[in-house]
Amino acid sequence: MQGNTRSRNAACRSRCGRLVWALCLVVWLLPGGAYADDALPEPQGRIILTVSGNVSATNHDGVAVFDRAMLEAMPQVTIRTTTPWLDGQAEFRGPLAREVLARAGARGERLVAHAINDYVVNIPRADVERFGVILALELNGKPMRIRDKGPLWIIYPWAEHTELQIGTYYERSVWQLKQLHVE
Repeated sequence: MQGNTRSRNAACRSRCGRLVWALCLVVWLLPGGAYADDALPEPQGRIILTVSGNVSATNHDGVAVFDRAMLEAMPQVTIRTTTPWLDGQAEFRGPLAREVLARAGARGERLVAHAINDYVVNIPRADVERFGVILALELNGKPMRIRDKGPLWIIYPWAEHTELQIGTYYERSVWQLKQLHVE
């Protein structure tokens, strides 16, 4: 009798485990990923990033806006790499671009990145998903100011993926980023 109970318990645990796994997958696949049910809070400080276009989580006039504290509250990733614009290896730190897009409920295949100086470039959404692109807030442990190419700089992991060390990807590395428009 006890063996039968153990079999039923094991079967139940197995079914429950599959159910939990399936529910996690469904939640992850919802628009906006893991953040689908979280409301995007209002920024308390100066807005440094606007995510517009095809977004479902908005907090200001139909767009998703972020202040520095909101971006710093997200998990931070560090990329150590060289760039054509700085001497030697640099350390960049900031949230993954794909996490910021998920937070905004972004759906689309193309990002149009706008810089403070009106530089505009198209970035395939696949770049941020495949390569772990970050929106760097810090350079070598210090917050980036406008004069340091900040407050946000799109950084690719060039040292980890040598195929990225070409003009196409350098052109997509927008410094002084102010807006991502999702199409």
